[in-house]
Amino acid sequence: MASKLEEDLCCPICHDIFNDPVILSCCHSFCRVCVQQGWEGKEKEDCPVCRRRQSRDVKTNFALQNLCVKYKLERDQKASETLCSLHSEKFKLFCLDHQELVCYICRDADIHTNHRFKPVNEAAQQHKKKLQETLEPLKDKLKNCEKVQVKFDQTLEHIQVQAQHTEMQIKEQFKKLHQFLEEEEEARLRALREEERQKSQKLKEEMEALDREIAALSCTVRATEDELRAADVSFLDNYKAAVERVQQQPLLEDPHLPSGALIDQAKHLGNLGFNIWKKMKDMVSYTPVVLDPNTAYKDLHLSDDLTCVREREGEEQQLPDNPERFDDLFSVLGSEGFDSGTHSWDVEVGDSAEWSLGLLAESAVRKGLTMSKFWTVWFNGGKYAALSTYSDTDLSVRERLKRIRINLDCSRGTLSFSDPDTNTHLHTFADTFIEKVFPYIRTMDKPPLRILPQEVIVNVQQN
Repeated sequence: MASKLEEDLCCPICHDIFNDPVILSCCHSFCRVCVQQGWEGKEKEDCPVCRRRQSRDVKTNFALQNLCVKYKLERDQKASETLCSLHSEKFKLFCLDHQELVCYICRDADIHTNHRFKPVNEAAQQHKKKLQETLEPLKDKLKNCEKVQVKFDQTLEHIQVQAQHTEMQIKEQFKKLHQFLEEEEEARLRALREEERQKSQKLKEEMEALDREIAALSCTVRATEDELRAADVSFLDNYKAAVERVQQQPLLEDPHLPSGALIDQAKHLGNLGFNIWKKMKDMVSYTPVVLDPNTAYKDLHLSDDLTCVREREGEEQQLPDNPERFDDLFSVLGSEGFDSGTHSWDVEVGDSAEWSLGLLAESAVRKGLTMSKFWTVWFNGGKYAALSTYSDTDLSVRERLKRIRINLDCSRGTLSFSDPDTNTHLHTFADTFIEKVFPYIRTMDKPPLRILPQEVIVNVQQN
């Protein structure tokens, strides 16, 4: 009885394994010779199965052809392997020394003298068991690879989400900057136009006064010159009046352009870019530590500017389990690690009921609940403590802390914690930081922990 696979590989016309199969437009397949012979003498070509009209230009079904060739090879090989090629006897034994099938005649041949044999069924069971044992690690590896493949897919999807969200935030930031620059441009243009209006108006008023003075002087000069050209009797008769007319015009200071009449271009253009940038600092902020969302535990929520963190509310977010991410601790790291210099940052803890702040070494394990290579100040249940890989110290704090200042000096190997509101020292770790360390925050509460911005100061250095 033919197998189901062999039935599927048989031509509907000749009922034999496909030979040079072709596929029609209706998706039915036949041997090329079978379908061409069936169309001989017909006025139109149709499918022998569904009777749909077809074209004589049929295409080879390469996928089906490859499958048929493979099936025939396997079938022929299996048939040839069933009997011994030397004695045409069935294989009943398995030679353990040569690791091959043999018949009873082969067993007595010189080539198998003093060899060990087992019945085929027993040898097959033993070798299947051995192969199964060998296969198990591969199956485990396959499962792990499939799990990693899922992580890859999740990571790829998350990268796209990250890119879209980041693009939106970038555009929003530049929108604010563009708006500021547009408003600043408009304000400076208004100031320029106002100065132009005021100075033009003032100059026009002085020009009008000058025009009146010129007209009066011109009239006096013309009248007097007329008197000078008059006859002597007439001139002397009008002399007294002409002198009075001339003397009535005051000989004041000669008119001149007023000082500061021109546009003060230096005021409008001098250090224009610098002055705008200096003013812009009032609308921007600088935070010494920026949180890295790729390290954040899945149940934490980070603000868009990556300076605040709190426990997430609502549905659990699906994040890729990348190597940098904490998978059990409600923790997040700063985006930049330190291995030299001095660094300081303030964290506002507010009303959070449980938190931990400090440093974590770059090589510290981030998977699981066990921490290592850390230096932190911890708060829980109203109690404060300084915890590290090597020490555990209770801290005496009179009033509940609202802010924590963290100071790191890599060269001295010190990490200090203090209360900036009262300038009170809390604790100092002295250690040798032999690798890069990252700012560390842990919280399991709804009130956010916020890294505070530092004041931006613009200094001009004189040469």
